[in-house]
Order: sequence, then structure tokens, then C-alpha cells
Amino acid sequence: MFCSKCGANVPEGVAFCSACGQPLPSTSVVPPMPPGSTAPPPTGAASQYPAAYVPPAQAAWQTSARPPVAYAGFWLRFVAFIIDAIVLHFVFTIVTLPFIASMGIRGIMRGPMPMSPEEWMPLLRGLFHIFLIRTVLNWLYYALLESSVWQATLGKKALGLEVTDLEGRRIRFGRATGRFFAKSISSIILFMGFIMAGFTEKKQALHDMIAGTLVIRKL
Repeated sequence: MFCSKCGANVPEGVAFCSACGQPLPSTSVVPPMPPGSTAPPPTGAASQYPAAYVPPAQAAWQTSARPPVAYAGFWLRFVAFIIDAIVLHFVFTIVTLPFIASMGIRGIMRGPMPMSPEEWMPLLRGLFHIFLIRTVLNWLYYALLESSVWQATLGKKALGLEVTDLEGRRIRFGRATGRFFAKSISSIILFMGFIMAGFTEKKQALHDMIAGTLVIRKL
């Protein structure tokens, strides 16, 4: 190494030229990490480490696997469905009783059977309204709960099940809505769409495949 002022040969690492006293440029050296250290030294030397440096403790946290889970099969989901059906039937009965009383459907069904189309119309109209109420109630129950922080209906929650996307993340209301209405496709093919959850690789029913969802069970 040579002094830039007088040209004298000076040893490496010397701060000043021994001949003329000229300050010499220092060579930046990255200091070694102390054994067992989990972060750069807090003395200003942290800036000497590469930007991509990740402390061992943080790296271990970043690469740690998610909590172990298993895919929920057909029978677990069937039991959850039974629990949900009981809950929905109870809520549906409470919600529709005022409508049934106001539309006079109970009186029509207890009286003589209607004979003409004009007599059938009030009954058919009332039944359609009840069907519509039940559909909306079921939709909101499944879509709201499965897209909530629970990620599960009451039946699934009781069995430790959750609905996620293919990456294991919480689904949004729109996807939960699509999953609910896709169940109609699983139903019209003689319920084979539901039975598929018993033998597909990730225990997906047909409506799960359509919506891109999984039903998992935490271990």
C-alpha cells in the first residue's frame, strides 16, 4: 500500500503515513458474529452487515412450518352438517312462524284441499316465500361464518374444522358464497359431489374443487 501524498510504502491497516502523516483510507471489514449471537451488535456495527442478513432466530421463525393439520373427510363433515342442520332448523322455525301465521298457510293446510288454480295460488306463493327465506338464511349462515375469523360454521367449529383456500388462508365472503351455491351442483348429481370428500386426495367435495377451498382439521 502506498501513500497518496508522498508515495511511501506503508503497511496495510495503518491509519497514517509514517513519512508525511497523511491520513490513509481504511478498509471496511465485516466483523465476525459472536458465537451464539442472534442479532448484529447494537453498537453501530449493524450497518456493516449485508442487507440480506437475517438473525438465526428470525430465520428459524420464518421457515417454521404451519401448525400440523389434516384434511377433514366425509364422515367428520357429515356430522358437522347434522349439527348445522339442527341449528338452522331451530332458527328457521323461529324466523318463519310469523310469516306462516300472516299468510294463513296453516289454515289452508288444515282446511279442505284447494281444488281450483285460484285456491292453490296463495299456498304456492306462501311456500315460495318460505323457500326463499330458508335459502337466504342458509346462505348467510354458511357464507358469513365460513368467511369469519372462525372460518367455520357452528357444526364445523364443534369438531375443530376450518374452511380455507388452497394455501390454508381465510376465505372471503364472495368465495364462501360461491362455495355455498356450488353445493347445488354436488346435490343434483345424486349427492356424489359430497361423497367425493371421502376419496379425493385432499378430501375435497365437488363444491370445494369449484370454489378452490379445503376443509381442514387441526391436530
